[in-house]
Amino acid sequence: MSIAVYIAVMAVTTYLIRVIPFAAVRGKIKSPFINSVLYYIPYAVLSAMTFPAIFYATGNTVTSIVGTVAALIMAFFDLPLIVVAIGSSASAFIAGLIIGII
Repeated sequence: MSIAVYIAVMAVTTYLIRVIPFAAVRGKIKSPFINSVLYYIPYAVLSAMTFPAIFYATGNTVTSIVGTVAALIMAFFDLPLIVVAIGSSASAFIAGLIIGII
């Protein structure tokens, strides 16, 4: 149920942010700053909703941090999304195995 609520809130938020300028402004928006803000708002909302959940996904904060750091490093080197996802999941899994052994 909570996932459906999250998706609905994100959809409404991103929809409103994109529709309000069209309803409020008749002409083309010429400000590069406002254009960039309107362009990046959906990504910011999605990130704000997703990023905190990352640290609770595995049930162990340490393995979540290991997976997040691995994902950030791989993303820094411009690896494809599927490689980043599989690599971060694998690193979190391996960290969990190591913690289980110790």
